[in-house]
Amino acid sequence: MFTPKYPPTDTAPDGPTPVATTSANLPATTTPTPVAPVPVSNRPTIQLTPGSTLALVGGGTAVVLIVGTVLVSMLLAVAITGVSVAICAVVLRSLLNDSRKGR
Repeated sequence: MFTPKYPPTDTAPDGPTPVATTSANLPATTTPTPVAPVPVSNRPTIQLTPGSTLALVGGGTAVVLIVGTVLVSMLLAVAITGVSVAICAVVLRSLLNDSRKGR
């Protein structure tokens, strides 16, 4: 159950190994080999119009404002909780001190 299951090994046949050419095998005058053209991607290109740019900026601004509001409210909640715990600690301390003194 806990033993790893490995995928089967690649069964593709080995291709011919490239033969290393040395400078001694090359003729004195070599012509440069032509370079293949770069293949063109079939993916569509995204073109931003002024309206879509404005929409992206507006959406990004809205996301930043919402996330900022949530983070600030969480920080405020933590701060309020800390202050209330501190006030409770002071009140309990004064009650315990009064009870020890017999007042």
